[in-house]
Amino acid sequence: MGEVDGVGRSLPITMYPPTPLGLESLYSLCRRIYPDQSNPLQVSALVKYWLGGPDPLDYISMYTHPGFPEQDIPPHWHYISFGLSDLHGDGRVHDVSGPDTPSGFGFELTFRLKREPEETAPPTWPAAVMQALAKYVFQSGNMLCVGDHVSWHCALDNSESRLQHMLMTEDPQLRFTCTPFGTVHFVQIVGVCAEELRASQHWNGTGVLEILKRLPGTGGPWLITDMRRGESMLEIDPSAQEEVAKGIETEGSNLSGVSARCSWSQLEPEDREFESIVGDGGLLREGPATKPEFHGPPNLSEQDSEQIKTALQKGLLNTKPVLPPIGNSADLSNTSDDSCWKDASNNELEVSESTELLVTKRLEGLHLTFNWESGSLLPLAIKGRVKHGRHFTFQSVLGDTAITLVAASVTGALVCPEHPYMARGSWLQVLISDDLAQQMAESLEVLGRFEDIAMHGSALGCDYVAHCLQSTALDYA
Repeated sequence: MGEVDGVGRSLPITMYPPTPLGLESLYSLCRRIYPDQSNPLQVSALVKYWLGGPDPLDYISMYTHPGFPEQDIPPHWHYISFGLSDLHGDGRVHDVSGPDTPSGFGFELTFRLKREPEETAPPTWPAAVMQALAKYVFQSGNMLCVGDHVSWHCALDNSESRLQHMLMTEDPQLRFTCTPFGTVHFVQIVGVCAEELRASQHWNGTGVLEILKRLPGTGGPWLITDMRRGESMLEIDPSAQEEVAKGIETEGSNLSGVSARCSWSQLEPEDREFESIVGDGGLLREGPATKPEFHGPPNLSEQDSEQIKTALQKGLLNTKPVLPPIGNSADLSNTSDDSCWKDASNNELEVSESTELLVTKRLEGLHLTFNWESGSLLPLAIKGRVKHGRHFTFQSVLGDTAITLVAASVTGALVCPEHPYMARGSWLQVLISDDLAQQMAESLEVLGRFEDIAMHGSALGCDYVAHCLQSTALDYA
């Protein structure tokens, strides 16, 4: 039935499909925050992800926030994503879930960008950053949690800005909501400098975020990103360096693992051509990494590969000093402040018996290879984790390979003092004794000063600089 005009003619009614219930729930929340902006500017995926499009986020809304200058909250643009949570509830993107479980991945992204006086419309580059992060989440299955960091190595807006990395925090207004298809947290992206990224890696992201909140010009209580910020928090307040150093010394690092480019292989006694410079059971090679004949991880079926990936994400990344064995379906809902790839708090470990049949292999020697960025985190892994009685994992972005460095006090691991190098499928565990940890911390310290290596390359030799850029190799026997 249509409307009738002034001369009695029937006018057709344009029918629009109803807004999906999950999306409507998020829209309703946004309308409560911005009642005068019911129709904000919006970036929309031309071809939706569930129809084969490249962009996982269906929409990104852009709101204008006036700020609260008296509270050190400047006017800014507020970006909110729609698509990481379940908008439709019919299985087209995410598994169907109930109201008491996480909706989709259980979160949406937000971003607060300081508004420049001359700006009349929000820049669209934050939408591209949010889509890129969403692609990572969809492709890896790794969620972004408060305190997590993302190393970007490029100004977020492709300018000359020093803000080239990101930390994750809770959105101060949206926080958390419930939809018909589950719960949704709002994780806010915060642009940070390289120095702040390193501090969050070696200490923890939440500690760095608290410093940023209280210092003038570094984001204020709402952690609003200012792409024109020219100083890091360590330059604005030198005492912040002391706070970070004290935190590292007393607490260690809350970073339990990273995605990396890494590989391992078994090192036979006849393959050893160098003397150890790390003491018993270790060798840092100063030169381009060469890979011995591969004797390590077996070829795995696709099914086993997926099962190991699930175990690594949901079990290995347990942040307490315990490593659940692959194939153990024990409760992994322990909570901690540690940063990790995946939140296992509401998931059961789904590993079938076939994974338990993977052969556990004792190795006499190892050859480990890392790209330079992953290698630069080795001092963190030793000083910030192993020396504090914890474990640290490098998970390969190219496959299911994972390398875990384990302190002697960690329980539930495959390794022990009699058998310090053990592999189950493509998961390698390396026991680092207290003495070896101290020696490695001293020998690997140079890897944490990559900028110094690059700056003083002529003094160290071009070959060594090239080696640091390409890879780091460790041999153990």
